Amino acid sequence: MTDTPRVGIPEHLQNRMSMPEQHEYLRSKLSRRKALVGGAATAGTAGGLGLLAGSTGTAHGNPSPTLVTARAAAEVDGALVAPFGRHLAFGADPRTQMRISWQVPFAVKRPYLRVGLTPWELSRKVEAEVRDLHTPSLSTKRPPVDQYYLHSALDGLRPGTTYYYGVGHDGFDPTEASRLSSIGSFRTAPAKAEKFVFTAFGDQGVSYDALANDQLILGQNPSFHLHAGDICYADSSGQGKESDTYDARVWDQFLAQTESVAASVPWMVTTGNHDMEAWYSPNGYGGQSARWSLPKNGPDPAQAPGVYSFTNGNVGVVALDANDVSYEIPANQGYTDGKQTDWLDKRLRSLRADPDLDFIVVFFHHCAYSTSTHASDGGVRDAWGHLFEKHQVDLVINGHNHVYERTDAVKGGEVGKPLPIGATTDPTRDGIVYVTAGGGGKDLYGFGPGVKDSYEGHVHDHDHILTFHWTKPRLPDPDTVEWSRVRYTGFSFLAVEAEPGNRPRLKVTALAESGERIDAFEIVRPGS
Repeated sequence: MTDTPRVGIPEHLQNRMSMPEQHEYLRSKLSRRKALVGGAATAGTAGGLGLLAGSTGTAHGNPSPTLVTARAAAEVDGALVAPFGRHLAFGADPRTQMRISWQVPFAVKRPYLRVGLTPWELSRKVEAEVRDLHTPSLSTKRPPVDQYYLHSALDGLRPGTTYYYGVGHDGFDPTEASRLSSIGSFRTAPAKAEKFVFTAFGDQGVSYDALANDQLILGQNPSFHLHAGDICYADSSGQGKESDTYDARVWDQFLAQTESVAASVPWMVTTGNHDMEAWYSPNGYGGQSARWSLPKNGPDPAQAPGVYSFTNGNVGVVALDANDVSYEIPANQGYTDGKQTDWLDKRLRSLRADPDLDFIVVFFHHCAYSTSTHASDGGVRDAWGHLFEKHQVDLVINGHNHVYERTDAVKGGEVGKPLPIGATTDPTRDGIVYVTAGGGGKDLYGFGPGVKDSYEGHVHDHDHILTFHWTKPRLPDPDTVEWSRVRYTGFSFLAVEAEPGNRPRLKVTALAESGERIDAFEIVRPGS
């Protein structure tokens, strides 16, 4: 039997189409295909998937994928439906706000969250918001997929306090004795700065190595984790090519994989090129808005959900969407019409002026400085590099290249100060350290011909490396650079310890999947 053609975008078109144009193309093509195959896009509603109460029915009747926010109705006995994929995120104020999200495989009635100060007394009950995400049939081998994401917002929490929670619905009570093992916990950020650890990587996907990194991260006892985009790779191409094999069910696997950490550690994500999913919305982020509840303090939370900021202790964190400025992959280039960059300038100024903050960490997907496969994105440098230096950003974390690579302190695009393993830098004088932490779990990349890995215990310094950066015409421009200090072709992640005091410091460590340390350096600011 011949498979129905994939609902993709021909390569000769995708290279010159923006993300909104891709979205409209897919809508019209799917609509035509639906008529030809007799409504295949509406098949598969049996088995208790159903529609959510309060929906208009468009989630199954309209060829365009539909995001519905409503209370859920059920056709399956709730006692048989177990929640999974719990993942936390801070609100705009991590001292008093937490967002708890999870998934159920079928629609359920009256989902809720219970929370309290002890695991045996979850006295507060909060109704959950339902975000129903429908993905149409993309071929006869891929049936429609309905996913149900549930979210509860907790506000007015006590700073520096451990809370316990359980998620449930009619028929599934997390406080029943047989289900107490499903009780989770989290801790709010402290009222005053104290020592803490956070972790970071990008480009995780679903794999043995991704899971191994998760388990090692949990052992660091982080206060939060930063995921610098390319989260699960449900969209395998990242550009909307005809070869795209988008599979929404990969998200189910990812959230189940990540739950062991994200159920207790706020999992703060931003968007990579593989997170632009044209099926759901003109900018490709409708799916992200359904799955995650991130701080809504960016320039446009509805259109740019991966742009936001928060503070924890003496560290301010800024999440950016580099798809907006990328020269390499222009599908969403300019979609915020400059609003993100204007917001960034104002936000960095505000954070730097805050007397309670010592450090600013910025994370996003595309690399500002890297010599691996994708190299450096000139769009990122042109849009944001001068702002990072203007406001003395301390650390920039990227993904995109599936390796670990760390620069010297960079100032004005050149080496401001060499930073060998174990060294210390002062960003007020030396410049900014850029880290590519793309070894989260997806298939690894490498470095150019003749370029050796160089990491703790295996140092191979190069005086210079031949590489390139992407230019506005989407052409690579050759570079000879001296700033590539540490390189490691292996799965890895960052662990950063923030220490307040008279001489505040960030102790930055990179750990391999084996637990071996591959890099370490410190960022120290002048004392008060």
